[in-house]
Amino acid sequence: MRIQLVIVTAAFLMTSTKLWAFDHQHLLFTKVLKDVVKLSKDKKQTRVDYAQLLNQPKQLNQYLSDVSLVKQNDYQSWTNEQQLSFLINAYNGFTLQLITQNYAKFKNGDAESIKDLGSFFSSPWEKQFFTLLDKKRSLDDIEHKMIRVWFERPRIHAALVCAAVSCPPLRNEAFVADKLDNQLDEQMRLFLSDDQRNTVNLNKNRVYLSSIFKWYGDDFEKGQQGFNRLQDLIKLYQQDIADNPQQLSWLQQQNFRISYLDYDWRLNDISTF
Repeated sequence: MRIQLVIVTAAFLMTSTKLWAFDHQHLLFTKVLKDVVKLSKDKKQTRVDYAQLLNQPKQLNQYLSDVSLVKQNDYQSWTNEQQLSFLINAYNGFTLQLITQNYAKFKNGDAESIKDLGSFFSSPWEKQFFTLLDKKRSLDDIEHKMIRVWFERPRIHAALVCAAVSCPPLRNEAFVADKLDNQLDEQMRLFLSDDQRNTVNLNKNRVYLSSIFKWYGDDFEKGQQGFNRLQDLIKLYQQDIADNPQQLSWLQQQNFRISYLDYDWRLNDISTF
């Protein structure tokens, strides 16, 4: 009888493992994002209703639990687009969780920025607070040791959102493999079109870009996806950066200097709209 019970239990576990499969449409995460991501009036920025997310954490926690169940072997069997979509969503999802876990600090004034969630010895991005692909990981692990190393997609810098006001807008839907290239293109267009994040000044003969392009400028100088310098990025998206025909004509001459805007690290909460 005991042997039969062991056999039945083992068979059940094997069947359960085969029945569970990760949802590459990331529908649960999309549901979370559509509920809490709010669009600005000019439709170029987004903020997060963290209070609502804190009061309704079940769906985000369930999604991230599913993310943590994925094994390295499973991940390796996926397509390139499935892998990258998974990692971008994991980064954004675990960032949201980090904020909600510490939201009381923002409410009582002990924190104003995600940077305040670190310590003297390490930044919040170095904190290993979740499991991903069988190991304890940090947000830095996802961005710098996985995405930027394993993929040649510099436009990911318009998709990864570290919960700061100056970050690119958090998309209100998950990234998915069959739309990934279009989604990354849309993110970069939206980010560059926001003149509070990236703008031009004809009088000073300068294009002012987000500091993101200063920190990760090297990623746009490796020939990846046709980018050999930041000017190539500006050329490709010049119609999004320019506010009028005069600016567009000026950008087309490619005779400008690039400077970088200060970064607003305040939490991208709806209160900062």
